[in-house]
Amino acid sequence: MTDAPPPPPPSLWALFAGFCTASSTGFGGVLPWVRRMVVEERRWQTAAEFTDLLALCQFLPGPNVINYSVCLGSRFRGLPGAVVSFIGVLAVPMGIIMCLGVLYGRYGDTPVVAHAFRGLAAAASGLVLSTAWKIAAPLRGRPRAIAVAVVTFAVMAGLRAPLLPALAVLVPLSILVQWGGRR
Repeated sequence: MTDAPPPPPPSLWALFAGFCTASSTGFGGVLPWVRRMVVEERRWQTAAEFTDLLALCQFLPGPNVINYSVCLGSRFRGLPGAVVSFIGVLAVPMGIIMCLGVLYGRYGDTPVVAHAFRGLAAAASGLVLSTAWKIAAPLRGRPRAIAVAVVTFAVMAGLRAPLLPALAVLVPLSILVQWGGRR
């Protein structure tokens, strides 16, 4: 039995359109929509591949989703893929934000707008929690990885440790824990 050949990499247009669509529908956070598009709909990556690349992108400075779009675009189409993915993830939201900024400046003090923003904040929180659950799925059955995730969450959310010192300690620790488990 032979394995089926891997699907061809996405075209430049597919990268642009995919990130443009995901980012234009991702109110409250684009990550859930990008994950759905990449893993569930277009199957450009497995859940584990997505989690691994996102972990790298979270470590890099800058917005995670933008970093992810550049890395994924580069992986499939080199520099042109990185550029079109970057433009795709930013074009529509940037236009929307500019328009909303003008409207908010004019109508932001009205009670209806204030209530709407509170509702949006609650919905965005739910999306973040849902996506965190999906991203953590590949860690199931990997107790060392779960332990690293729990310790990292406790340090960052519970102790509110500053990012750079926490990374300076947690990254080498997580590498040692994972590397020690493979021997």
